[in-house]
Amino acid sequence: MAATKHTLVALVEDKPGVLNRMASLFRRRSFNIDSIAVGHSELPHLSRMTIVVNGAATMVEQVRKQLDKVIDVVKVSDITGDDVITRELALIKVHATASTRSEIIQIVDIFRANIVDVAADSLTIEVTGDEEKIESLFNLLRGFGIKELARTGCIAMNRGGSSPLRIEEKLPRFRNEKRKAP
Repeated sequence: MAATKHTLVALVEDKPGVLNRMASLFRRRSFNIDSIAVGHSELPHLSRMTIVVNGAATMVEQVRKQLDKVIDVVKVSDITGDDVITRELALIKVHATASTRSEIIQIVDIFRANIVDVAADSLTIEVTGDEEKIESLFNLLRGFGIKELARTGCIAMNRGGSSPLRIEEKLPRFRNEKRKAP
């Protein structure tokens, strides 16, 4: 089977070591994680994790099932084939001279990006969008000389009202609670 890019999203307990345990599952199966982004979710004490990985669908599904068994993982879903919104944030520091500054500013405006820092010899640009938009801007700015680049990695969410991470109100708040003996 051909390796394809998969996007997994997970709700996990906001505790130390959770990220390490999840990443270790991928490492043990020799998957290279393209990006991993973690942040607070709409639910207290839970974080939302987005992992982008390349692999065969069957292998990614096997890892997803194993992730679902990790005690700190409340829910995990592969949203690869779903109708999703994906975004990434990048900061790009580009070499700028007096003669190139206006051209860089025009390019930044076309991409609806923002200049967040100005120095004598550089401009720092903030851009948000899908991976293709960020790559396109990066490639255009490369001709001026990239001094530094920082990217957040992909975050993703299903479009509309549906969510594969929706938690039923009647379920225990955390997976640990349903595993405790009565």
